[in-house]
Amino acid sequence: MKKIKIGLVGCGAIGSSLAKEIAFKMKESAVLSGLYDIRPQMSQALSRQLTKSEKLRVNSLEALIARADLVIEASSARAAWEITRKSLAAGRMVMAMSVGGLAGHLKELSLLAKRSGARLYLPSGAVTGIDALKAANIAGVKSIILTTRKHPDAFKGVAYVEKKFKLAGLKKDKVLFNGSALQAVKYFPQNINVAAVLGLAGIGLAKTRVRIIASPFTRKNIHEILIESKAAKIFTRTENIVHPRNPKTSYLAVLSAIAALKQIFQPVKIGT
Repeated sequence: MKKIKIGLVGCGAIGSSLAKEIAFKMKESAVLSGLYDIRPQMSQALSRQLTKSEKLRVNSLEALIARADLVIEASSARAAWEITRKSLAAGRMVMAMSVGGLAGHLKELSLLAKRSGARLYLPSGAVTGIDALKAANIAGVKSIILTTRKHPDAFKGVAYVEKKFKLAGLKKDKVLFNGSALQAVKYFPQNINVAAVLGLAGIGLAKTRVRIIASPFTRKNIHEILIESKAAKIFTRTENIVHPRNPKTSYLAVLSAIAALKQIFQPVKIGT
């Protein structure tokens, strides 16, 4: 079998974890062909960790796309649309981690993928139950409610939160947001990719409800999902261990991408 050449955009905590997994544990199926980050020192440092040289570092998104069969976006919600659009237009498969940045562009991306024969993969991320949601949605889903709890530290640097709330020294749970997933991904682009995944897999972002809570009582990222459908009532609770290098991200989100990659490589695919 020909190995899939994988180019990775974004060399922060998530990108670095994925790059190491691909380089060291997926040698039979894939080869890491390039690294790109708008901060050159990041791709430079990661390339040196992996190869003891800078041979994987490239200077532009276009150069990375030219080297790859599959592009992994692990950058930011702000950049995800442009990265995904250019990659699909060039006929490359894409796995996007910053799903919130693509929420308003799914139809355009679907058309691009059809024209070029490419594929777009959106991992389930840090939640459980996406398979069940997709199945239940065939019969008809009435409502989806996501309740997310994170430690106040996870919201540092979030403009929406810093303008409205003072979280330092918080002694009890504080509701930061209660509204649609469409609004949630706008105000919390780096914190709530799970809301975008739920909305895209189910009844849409406008109809999916989201509550976001800052809780000083947890160091985990906790997501509770309640789905009401004609086929089943589904409730899931996922208590995520935070990524050791990024408290805004759950470790499971990275593992979800690794699992999705393995499913691309394997001839037998389990789950919907």
